[in-house]
Parts: sequence; C-alpha cells; structure tokens
Amino acid sequence: MRVRPPSASPTVVAFDRLIQLVMLAVVAAIVSWAMVLQYAFGEIPCPLCLLQRVAMLGCCFGLIVQLREEGPERTERGTGIALLFALLLLVISARQVLLDIVPRPGHDYIGQPVFGLHMPVWSVLIAVALLGGVAIRLVLFGAPRAQAGARDSAFSRLARALEIYVLAISAINFVSVVLQCGLGECHTFGYRLL
Repeated sequence: MRVRPPSASPTVVAFDRLIQLVMLAVVAAIVSWAMVLQYAFGEIPCPLCLLQRVAMLGCCFGLIVQLREEGPERTERGTGIALLFALLLLVISARQVLLDIVPRPGHDYIGQPVFGLHMPVWSVLIAVALLGGVAIRLVLFGAPRAQAGARDSAFSRLARALEIYVLAISAINFVSVVLQCGLGECHTFGYRLL
C-alpha cells in the first residue's frame, strides 16, 4: 500500500512554485541574452557555447516539467531533469574554461566579456547557482504537495506563458544552429547556410 505524504500549506506550495518560476524566467532570460549577443552584436557562438545553450534549455524543460506536476501525486521528476542538465552545463562550461584558461595564439575566448567575465565563466557560475538553488529549494521545502484540486490560476498562467516562451527560443535556437552549422561541423566564422 502506497502512503501519500501529507499536503503542505498553500503558502509553502505557492512559495515553492514561485521559486521555480523565478529560476525558469532567469535561465530563459540568460539564453535570450546570449541570442541577443549573437543576432544584434554578431557574436557567433562556438560549438561548446551551443552545447551550453542546450544544457540551459534542458534545465528550463526540467523546471517546466516540475511546474506542471500538481496535486497530491506530484513527483520531483522535473527537478531531477533540471539537476542533470545543470550538471551537464557545469561539465561543458568547466571544460571550455579549462581549455581557454591559458591564452594561446589564435585561440582566444569568443565574444566580448560581460561584466569582466566571458560567457563560459558565466556558464560555470550559472550552473553552480542552479545546482545550489535547486538544493536549497529541496532543503527548505522538500517536495510540497498541494491539496487535491488546489490550483493557483495566476501561477498557472505565468508558467504557461514561460513554457511557450521557452519553446519559442528553443525553436529559434534550433533554426539558428542549422543555419550556422548545416549538417557538418560548427565554426564561428559565419553561417554556413546563408
């Protein structure tokens, strides 16, 4: 017989969902800013940068899955997905930072620094912040479950809008990668299919 954990107070559930929404919005904004740097300022991403975007979008999709989980049968599957992609982001970005830690002739960081740090270093910090944020959320709230039928329409509407936004930037990013790389290797010299 499966024992169902007790429902949490509506305030705890609302605060937990708010934290997830903020994390989703921040990661989506970071990917959007990277795309602005690409399209408006001509900073074409390197292959590792593209993989970092994939990992960030994976974190977004994990958070979306978690936000869709409602009611007493809620699991933390989405949180697990977000954690796996945050680890992937950390590995990819740490590799790039370590590759470029010592300047080599003709192999500098791509793009201009933002607040003194290049994007791979920011990606390491973002991955650590995501891992820490999810861990703190789980320590503080565990896995709060709302009562059956309890649903906050404002959170649901905002979560739905963010879901659509993340899908849109994912599609734009996919088209951009296809234009940049074609079916071969990716380079930062230009768009292969344009």
